[in-house]
Order: sequence, then structure tokens, then C-alpha cells
Amino acid sequence: MPTSTNKKRKKVNHVSNDTTFEILIMANKKVISSIQKTLVTVAILAAIIGVILFFYSMNIKAMAAAGAMTGPPPVAVATADVSEMEWPVESAAIGTITPLQGVTLSVEVPGTITELSFESGQPVKKGDVLAKLDSRSERAQLSAVEAARDLAKLSLDRSKQLLERQTISQAEFDAADAEYKQALANVQNAKSAIDKKEIVAPFDGRLGIRRINLGQYLTAGEAVVSLQSIDPIYVSFFLPQKELAYLKVGLPVETTSDAFPGQQIIGKISALAAEVDASSRMIEVQATLPNPNGLLAAGMFVNVRIEQADPRPLRAVPASSVLYASYGNSIYTVIPVEGGQGYTANQKFVKLGERRGDYVEVIEGLELDERIVTDGAFKLYPGASLILQDDRAPVPQLNPVLTDS
Repeated sequence: MPTSTNKKRKKVNHVSNDTTFEILIMANKKVISSIQKTLVTVAILAAIIGVILFFYSMNIKAMAAAGAMTGPPPVAVATADVSEMEWPVESAAIGTITPLQGVTLSVEVPGTITELSFESGQPVKKGDVLAKLDSRSERAQLSAVEAARDLAKLSLDRSKQLLERQTISQAEFDAADAEYKQALANVQNAKSAIDKKEIVAPFDGRLGIRRINLGQYLTAGEAVVSLQSIDPIYVSFFLPQKELAYLKVGLPVETTSDAFPGQQIIGKISALAAEVDASSRMIEVQATLPNPNGLLAAGMFVNVRIEQADPRPLRAVPASSVLYASYGNSIYTVIPVEGGQGYTANQKFVKLGERRGDYVEVIEGLELDERIVTDGAFKLYPGASLILQDDRAPVPQLNPVLTDS
């Protein structure tokens, strides 16, 4: 019995082991199949991603190549050559026209205007009577003192005859003589009072605007009209103290005014101030100008120019070509592309000097006959492509004349 039972147990154990082994084999097959499917899926995804990345990179390269071929569009600019000029060595200032003589006429004594013999803006000569005040009382007083003078003269003549006959004393003659002299003084005083009733031109000149009317009562000192001498006339202006080295009386002075474009009036320095202004370090200069037609009027401002030396040669460019910056001023030059296919911009830093009109002097940084950009430079950068349109910019002028727009 025990042996049969043991055999049955061994058979059951054998069958159980075979089944377990088969189960393990089947499980391994399922795992391997799952891994294979996963690997295939990963491979497919990797292939898809690789294809996408390939086409994306090709697109990027194509866009970069297209961008490199096209680049920014060329900039339209106007150009000009660096010019050699001769500028005069001179001093310039703004001057004020002042008359050699100028006064505001007024009355010394009060009175009513009885006569007017001038109009506003009228030229007059020295001694012309312009107006008269009521002087009837003064003339009556003059008649009285003239009668007293005549009487004193008769008394003096009689006293002289009596003194010769020794009929009167010397003291009585002296008293008669003093009375006559006093009568003469009274006559002169009365005439002076009448003269003060007249307004007379003290010098040749031109009158201003009339401030009075016929029949008007004037108080002492009240303004009647201004009188200015017109030919010759002064111009006063200020120059820096460094100009004293060449300033002297008789030096020619050229003046112009925007009131009379194109006209120049040449005069000469007639006086220099004895001192330099302590606050501005400027010296006042006075020049005398001819003014026969009365074009220049007192109070006008004029442009004054004084030539110091012969003109000096220099390099100049239109001021519109300069790009001003705190780190340095620069100008763009035009460089032809190799092969003759267009132009490019080249930035050069420059040192500037005097400015005159539409031009500015270039001390360093540019050579003669270099072509520069005069209009449109603010849009440029080094190496920018250019299209030359020289007719788009106005022609610069050394002495521009302002015109009404």
C-alpha cells in the first residue's frame, strides 16, 4: 500500500511541474510579444519624428538662404562731393542803428498851440520853426520894456551931456547908465520868453510822429515830436575781446539788413569803447555809415561784417550730412560695390570747424572728392545698400537768403 501511494504522489507532482512550466513559457511569450510591439511602436514614432525634424531643418535652411540672398532693401539717399572752398576770415555781429543826433523836442514853458508848421516824417533844416505857442502877453511885456529902454537911453544921453558941462556928478551919470543897462536886460529877457514860445529844429534831420494838435494846451516839458539826424548815421555792435588785436578806427565795415535784401552799405569804424564789459567780456564798437536816402532808421538791427584777413582754403560739406552725437559726429560716405553693382554706406567720424550758411567745415576725417550722403543719412547703418537720388535734396548755399513761405 505505501508503495502504491508513493507512486501516485510522484505522478501527481510530475504532472503539476509540467503544467507550471508550460504556464511560465506562455507568460514569457506574452511578455516578449508585448516588448516587441512596444519596440516597433517606438521605432515608428522615432521615424516619424525624424522625418518631421528633417523637413523642419530643411525649411529653416531654405528660409535662411532666402534671407541671405534678399537682405534689407536699399536706402534712397542724396549725395555730394567734399568740396574745397575759400571762406573769408571775418568777424560778424548784430548791430543797432543809432543817430548821430537824436532828441525828442518839447516846450520849456506852458502855453496853447497857435501855429503848426510841420507834418509827421517831414525832413527839416536847422532853425526851422515847427510850432508856436500863444505869446501875446510876452509880446505886450516886450513892448513895455522896449519903451522903458528907450526912455533910459534918452536919460543916459542927457546925463552924458550934463556931465560934460559938469552940471551933474559922476554918481548921477553912473545911475543913469545902470538904468539903461537894466532896461536892455529886460528887453532881452522879454525876447527870450517869446523865443521859448517857439519850437525850433536844433539840427538837420527827419521828424517822427507828431504828438500835438493845433489849439492844444501844453505843459512845460511835454513831448512834441522826435527829431533824428539821418545822414550819416551810426551802427553800434559788440565783439569779443579777442578781436581787439585787429580792431582800429577807420577799418571798413559792411552792413546788410533783411529790410533791404541784396543791398550792402559800407562804412568805417569811428570809435571803440574805452573799456571791455566785465560781465560779457565784449567791447562796444561804433561805425559811421552813409545814409543819403534815409534807408536806415534809428533802432533798426543790421548784420555787420568786418574782414580780418585774406580768405582761407578749407574742406566743407553740407551741414545736413552730419549726424551729431554725444560720442562723436559722423558722416556716411558712398563706397562702390566691387564689380560696379550698386553702392554701400561707410560711416566716418569727423572733426568739425566753422559753420557758414548751409555748409560746415571738416577739419579731420574726410578727404577731398569723397562722396558723402547729404540727405537720408539718419536711416543708414554701416554696410547699408544705397540708391543714389541726388535730385531729392535742395542745393546748399554758402549765403542763403530767407524767403517767405
